[in-house]
Amino acid sequence: MAAVMLALASHPLAACTPADEPAGAPIYTESRVAQGQDVGASRQNAITRAVKVCSPAIVGINVTEVREQVYRDPFDPFGDPFFEQFFGRRQQRTYKRQYEVRGLGSGFLISPDGYIITNDHVAGNASKIVVTLTNGEKHDAEIIGTDPTTDVALLKIKGDNFPYIKLANSDDVLVGEWAIAFGNPFGLFDMNAKPTVTVGVVSNTEVDFTQPDEKIERVYRGMIQTDAAISSGNSGGPLVNSNGDVIGVNTVIYSTANSYRGSGSIGIGFAIPINRVKKIVDRLKKGTIDRDFWTGMTVRAIDEQTAAYFRLKKSEGVMVEQVYADSPAEDAGIEPGDVIVSIDGHAILRDEDVNVAILDGEVGSKLKVVLMRGDTEKEVSLKLRQRPRSGRVRN
Repeated sequence: MAAVMLALASHPLAACTPADEPAGAPIYTESRVAQGQDVGASRQNAITRAVKVCSPAIVGINVTEVREQVYRDPFDPFGDPFFEQFFGRRQQRTYKRQYEVRGLGSGFLISPDGYIITNDHVAGNASKIVVTLTNGEKHDAEIIGTDPTTDVALLKIKGDNFPYIKLANSDDVLVGEWAIAFGNPFGLFDMNAKPTVTVGVVSNTEVDFTQPDEKIERVYRGMIQTDAAISSGNSGGPLVNSNGDVIGVNTVIYSTANSYRGSGSIGIGFAIPINRVKKIVDRLKKGTIDRDFWTGMTVRAIDEQTAAYFRLKKSEGVMVEQVYADSPAEDAGIEPGDVIVSIDGHAILRDEDVNVAILDGEVGSKLKVVLMRGDTEKEVSLKLRQRPRSGRVRN
């Protein structure tokens, strides 16, 4: 089965709109149906116009990240079981070494004053970020804010009158409509300061999953699936419709094609819906998002054997295994043996659904949890609290 891979991956225009229209106005007035008919009618069509209008707002991103490695002295005998039998267990000498890691990705300008959207996994931990525009200009960028959970980062470069792209309403995305992906696959942007363009359709919508990445669990919610080619380096670039409006941020691919340079497309890519990104960006402009919370409970998926053992009517949902004392779960009245069937109106059929629903929260969030206790349905309010700073590790 294919593994989920993160897709690491001469003058500026006033805006990504026609010159005779005000900034922020729709790029085209014709209907989507008319545009769809237009795609195959001539070489100049809705897709080529969208590419021409939006390309100036795409940026290539080169990042430098400083990482730290802890290693032990290879000549230190302590820590070796052979020597410990003679000298006993002693503290082993360890050393720390810092080293630089360079990476690349994509991004796009969303305002004339230099705000740029990209992925957290592209630039979230960077010590230095250099953004390249399509006119060849290079700018140092600062991180305004980043949210590792949703994998969204907001950057800023100094200047004004930058080209930018209009953001769509991703709730209106249609399965089967044209999808255009822009980006910097394998660093090709550095060759001529132009983004790579690939075209496909929206393959699916509202896809939920989580993806572990180093110390965190990223939550990809309501994702837009596309067969427009997305490869390593495309991360952070926009997915736009035939209007030239951004519907999502290219982020994740399924790939079986790997090399030392990264992963290639097999036609299954995912973009974060732009409505979700808008909310995160608005929060990042105001400050950080505190996701260091805990629920105080552990759960397990219900399979047929579990359902039979506990005499459950359905093998759906998840069962609460343990509830810690003085925890949010205990305060909510959740008990071991309860079966969680929905959270905030989203059906819970597997433990992955619980991860998506809860890990997307933040300190202070209140979640409406519907559970079954025996044959009785019960609704409780679970308020996520700050994770305790001491004591054993808790969920």
